[in-house]
Amino acid sequence: MNKKWLWAALAAIFVLAAFLRIDFITSVQHTIPHDTFYYDKLVRQWIETGIYAYKDTKPNAVVTPGFPLIMRAVYQLVDYRLHDPYPYLRFLNVLMSLVNLLLLFVIARRWAGNAVALLTALLAAIYPSFVWTDGAVLTEVPATLLLTSYLYVQLIAFESRKLWHALVAGALLGLTALIRPEFMPLCVPLYLCYWFQTRDRRFWKPLLVTLVGIALVMSPWWIRNVVTLDRLILTGTQTNPFTAGTYPYKNWDDGLVDRNGKTQEQIGMERLKVGFTQHTGLFLKWFTIGKLDYTYWQIFMGAGHQPYYSVIPQPNRFHQGIILSGFLGMLLSLRRWRQPLALLFVVIAVMSGIRLLFIPEYRYNFTVMPLIILFSAFAIVTVVKSVAALLWRSASKKEAFS
Repeated sequence: MNKKWLWAALAAIFVLAAFLRIDFITSVQHTIPHDTFYYDKLVRQWIETGIYAYKDTKPNAVVTPGFPLIMRAVYQLVDYRLHDPYPYLRFLNVLMSLVNLLLLFVIARRWAGNAVALLTALLAAIYPSFVWTDGAVLTEVPATLLLTSYLYVQLIAFESRKLWHALVAGALLGLTALIRPEFMPLCVPLYLCYWFQTRDRRFWKPLLVTLVGIALVMSPWWIRNVVTLDRLILTGTQTNPFTAGTYPYKNWDDGLVDRNGKTQEQIGMERLKVGFTQHTGLFLKWFTIGKLDYTYWQIFMGAGHQPYYSVIPQPNRFHQGIILSGFLGMLLSLRRWRQPLALLFVVIAVMSGIRLLFIPEYRYNFTVMPLIILFSAFAIVTVVKSVAALLWRSASKKEAFS
């Protein structure tokens, strides 16, 4: 593909993506969910009293400080006492969303080719959730950008085998974990798969450097917790998502165990023990296809808005088509399991496994949807090329016999 046409097509896609996102955040009324409400209270209290606490007035470590730090920077930059900070946070979301789209294009082009890269960018530009979520003051958009950034640098580190690339990758993963802690252990299975691909016995060196990068970024949070709370807390202390995930199909009143006088963690562990021994079939189904269905089969619609903003017709059908074609793309990528795309498949598999431990929500598919979209584009391009090649061979045979 001619480079001029490539960049012209990307520019057109980028303009379309920017228009959809800016038009959306400026043309509708946005809902403020309870998570945003409590983040707002946290940030205001933090600025005004110096106390970092979520849903409390005493210091705690319920949530990691990555997203509140972003909010605090914007609040102070625009002077939140005089100006509503939410519109500025939404425009920041748009900027991060567009940067993520560009980064996704770069990843796809480098490891899957120009055609896959352009189709990936187009699908990401019009994917409704990527538009709607720009109106939400939540962790999804910054966490997704940082995760994509980490994966890009990590794949480069695997190729270059330079330790400073591994250090930068670790720092980016640390920043991601400060917003969404579940991503912090991701580098370990990636390095194990890298070793399986290459059999490089020195893989532990860049892994160690990556872990150092994570520690450098996370250490101020760890030190704060030791000094303020008198104990080391690596991420956050919120346990409710784990316990809530032990209620099959969100039947909150199943009466499986007595909850009186017990902590959330104790309730969750007891529910697992009773559930898997006395209701084995139900719990096995819930902790596999049940949670996967809850996580992936519906599109995340952001925090809510009025009136409804239509990006494309039938958004959930579009989402489900991407999920199915993305799964096909993952399977196709395994034919070349030594290639970087196989490592991106590992990311989706590992994060899906981690999700099975907690309460499933449709919003939790958001952070890996850029990768699934990439695999969807890879599947479409691969199938189209295969069909075209088959038709070409068939036509050539007919011409030879004519």
